[in-house]
Amino acid sequence: MAEFPKSADVVIVGLGGIVGASVAHHLVERGWRNIVGLDKSGIPTDIGSTAHASDFCYMTSHDQLSCWATLYSADFFEKMGHYERIGGLEVARVDDDGRMEELKRKVASGKAFGTNVSLISAAEAKAKFPLLEEDMIQGALWDPDAGLVVPRSQTVAGELIDQARDSGALTAFANTPATRLDIQDGRICGVETHRGYIAAKHVVVCAGLWGRLIANMAEEDLPVMPVDHPLMFFGPYDEFAGTGKDIGYPLLRDQGNSAYMRDTGDPKTSEGGQIEWGYYEEKDPRLVHPRDLQEKEQARLSPSQRDLEMEQIIEPLERAMELTPILGELGYDEKRSFNGLLQVTSDNGPSIGESVKARGLWYAVSVWVKDGPGVGKLVADWMTDGRTHIDHHSIDVARFYEFQKTEHYIAERCYESAFKIYNPAVHNREPYTHARSLRRSPFWPREEALGAHFMELGGWERAHGYASNEKLLDKYADRVPERQNEWDNRHFWRVSNAEHLALSDDVGMINLSHFAVYDVLGNDAEALLEYLSVAKVGGDTPIGKGVYTHFLDSAGGVRSDLTIIRLGPCHYRMIDGADAGNRDHVWMQRMAEDRGLDSVWIQDLTDHWACLGVWGPNARTTLQKVADQPDAWSNENFPFAHWKTLTLKGIPVSAFRISYVGEQGWELHVPFSYGLALWDLIHDLGVTPVGVETYANSRRLEKSLRLQNADLLTEYNLYEVGLARPKVKAADFHGKAAYLAQRERSEQPAYLCTMTMLENTDAQGVARYPVGTCPIMDPASGEVLVDELGRRSYTTSFAYGPSVGKNICLGYIPVSHAREGQELLIEYFHEQYRVRIEGVGYKPLYDPENEKPRS
Repeated sequence: MAEFPKSADVVIVGLGGIVGASVAHHLVERGWRNIVGLDKSGIPTDIGSTAHASDFCYMTSHDQLSCWATLYSADFFEKMGHYERIGGLEVARVDDDGRMEELKRKVASGKAFGTNVSLISAAEAKAKFPLLEEDMIQGALWDPDAGLVVPRSQTVAGELIDQARDSGALTAFANTPATRLDIQDGRICGVETHRGYIAAKHVVVCAGLWGRLIANMAEEDLPVMPVDHPLMFFGPYDEFAGTGKDIGYPLLRDQGNSAYMRDTGDPKTSEGGQIEWGYYEEKDPRLVHPRDLQEKEQARLSPSQRDLEMEQIIEPLERAMELTPILGELGYDEKRSFNGLLQVTSDNGPSIGESVKARGLWYAVSVWVKDGPGVGKLVADWMTDGRTHIDHHSIDVARFYEFQKTEHYIAERCYESAFKIYNPAVHNREPYTHARSLRRSPFWPREEALGAHFMELGGWERAHGYASNEKLLDKYADRVPERQNEWDNRHFWRVSNAEHLALSDDVGMINLSHFAVYDVLGNDAEALLEYLSVAKVGGDTPIGKGVYTHFLDSAGGVRSDLTIIRLGPCHYRMIDGADAGNRDHVWMQRMAEDRGLDSVWIQDLTDHWACLGVWGPNARTTLQKVADQPDAWSNENFPFAHWKTLTLKGIPVSAFRISYVGEQGWELHVPFSYGLALWDLIHDLGVTPVGVETYANSRRLEKSLRLQNADLLTEYNLYEVGLARPKVKAADFHGKAAYLAQRERSEQPAYLCTMTMLENTDAQGVARYPVGTCPIMDPASGEVLVDELGRRSYTTSFAYGPSVGKNICLGYIPVSHAREGQELLIEYFHEQYRVRIEGVGYKPLYDPENEKPRS
């Protein structure tokens, strides 16, 4: 037994699982040494979910990061000699047309993100998996790269830990739980255990089901919950006796029944001679808080395994037997069957990254086996370089606001997420129904009375359209198409497009109170924001001037887009998106600390300021009717991108002349207490309430405006995006060296292009209005476009633009094809449609007032 260390460069809490082992491996690979790994039980784990995981990997999902992580992990397992690339099927039953459509959508996502999935017939599926009843299915998705970690991911974890120990970089201690995190002045200083204290500047929590309990030691929480996952074993099944195989047939997913099935190969292998059937509860998921997990000595099976109750699975099991009768013929092994706990999250994304509460404390929690090595690489790169090669906003633990880390919110959202693990197919715009109505603007009562169609972002209830405006559908009927396809129309309200046109014809009012608002004050405020921003926001920037700018990462990738208003010599206001706000807030705090800027304070004023956007050709004349100083609103007296405090019938408003909709107008910012008065004042002038659908989707795409975390990603730079500044400011800023190098290129590898669909009628003669991600292909070869850096082309935004009468999309196109007039193909639900590039870089399709953009 090694002597217990007094200090370490890194302590990994939860070393024994596939995630902890992968983090250790990749840290060593990046040159880290003096790593100490702890686990509360065995190493590799004998109690964590890795110890009982089904260990299969499917490549395809509907987001790029997940596909990348799984592709990386499968290759990683294979290079270690521990992956059986047996292939995998997902079937659609004959009575489930919706599932068949979902398989078509998955094929498109696979093409977009680099997997090799395809559709096959029922007969082909039967040939690959003879246990299927062919007449029960209408088709299937085939993933040739799906497979099984063999013999177990637990084995892989053990080998990775042994390699790291043999290198001299890792010392591991089993049966050594962390009992306290030592945090001083917002930084991790060490870990207490019953063996002693280890001083460390870096601690990585990979404790899986117990991750929340470790986070609680830092006085924070993680939005994850363990949930029962019924696993049953049927046998004996001797089909592969004598083969030595750990698995014989491809994996089978019956997601319409929230279930999967696989054989366990040769009876002489570790798990062999059985059929495993797993189910994800979709009617009443059984969650358990980590604090209620049993200890090893208390549990009959393991703390991560609970007894199975037949009522949990009897109905889906009967359906499974219809599809694969072998289950009924074999009978199940009651002693082997159990509920294996796995983790669900509040937004279907894991919790990865540096703690918001303690610098140097990192999390890698709620990660499936299929993504373990990929996440290990991301964490190691993030800790080493301060960035990852792929945009990680969707997994960054800093994305969560404090209200999203309360026990009630976590339980409610995780309960709902548990329904969506396998079934039903989750729509791109699918709203959560639990933990809603937590953040309401002062305008909310008026919006509800108008029949608002609410969606939610960052906890805010946002009206996407108003039933009270349905009369507009008569006026604009010929310009607002009805969406005949249910998927295209789901969670969309046709009235939104009529509101869009009414704003363009006259004037509209849009509730923008979801903006994240932060004041940055103090003697170091200018130094901080100048260093973070590509644009000049300090210096001789006038008081009252707003600047649209970006934050970059160290490699010049676009990390954030926002607007900064200079309110005083040492006072700035930052206006940001609801989903990005907390992450950017945390980033600013960290950068101030890293640069030793002690005289700066960042105040979150989001819940103090409401905002009403008033835009349209008659916005100015409308506001002048109620302005106490009408001339102050003139074009001469109120230039674009300026901020003035004025009054409207005595209501104090901070008016910001800016536009995200291509029309003249203002954001009117008011304290919450004046919100209803402002709404009533503007509404009584006859101004049409317009939903955020127009602002965030249809009009911004007509304007060719980019959206952070969709079109703006760290994989791409501002020159590719089309938003580089005309000049590079003299002051230093984060990522400047990379930015200057990008500027020196004669051309960029790819450019963000604005495209329109040239045709949108499908094979059934139905007009389609795509939502979500579509692969973009070369019409000559039919292959997805890939730039010189290996980045694939797909639609990053998509919406129908009523003013131009076309479907509009954005996407990054390799320089070889990025030219106006170039025709390309997209794939949507297994059909191809022609698109044309209308603009390379920023080029509006509709721009009546030439109003400049805001983030």
